[in-house]
Amino acid sequence: MLSITDKTFIEKSFPVWDKLNEDEKKLFLNNTKVASYKKGDIIFKNDSECLGLIIIKSGKLRTFMMSEEGREITLYRLETDDICVLSASCVIYQITFDSFIEAEKNSEIFILNVNTFSKLFEQNIYFSNFVLSNATERFSDVMWTMQQILFMNIDKRLAIFLIDESNKSDSLKLNITHEQIAKYIGSSREVISRMLNYFQKQKYIKLFRGGLLITNKDKLKELIKN
Repeated sequence: MLSITDKTFIEKSFPVWDKLNEDEKKLFLNNTKVASYKKGDIIFKNDSECLGLIIIKSGKLRTFMMSEEGREITLYRLETDDICVLSASCVIYQITFDSFIEAEKNSEIFILNVNTFSKLFEQNIYFSNFVLSNATERFSDVMWTMQQILFMNIDKRLAIFLIDESNKSDSLKLNITHEQIAKYIGSSREVISRMLNYFQKQKYIKLFRGGLLITNKDKLKELIKN
């Protein structure tokens, strides 16, 4: 049972809420649950289940693919208020690639069950348009990630990642391990460690245990442009 606060959160977070009629709104709320996950928990596996629509109440999620060798490629990340429809892949039949959703930190999410999702998708044009738009946006994120991996050198990919993380946290200090960076940008820990050591020699960053400090953000930006 959702609390009044939960219902208010959903109403404000779902972009086409006002396009649902009263019966559809009740159907949505009556078939949505709150689920809690600890850091590192796998929330969804595309090849084995169909979860439904996800709204992030708090925390952070990571969607990734895994190679046969076990190497992870982060496709995109989700934060509070973000919505993910790819977890309802059995309804959107065009989604065929295997992916996982993991809790990057302790998280709470709303899950609209897949049967209700399917019903609203079929009967409400505004709902279905939003779902397709959201899916397109996520696929755009996926294509940008793949473009970086296929056509961009690792030094530029790493520089882009460090700048993005700095902008998101509004800090030059990033508490992140070499292993985590490797997962985010689809590389190996050894390659990332070598590149970070190179960045440190160039005085772009300063490494410390469990993270790094960006000491010359302008140089990182120049590296991306060159």
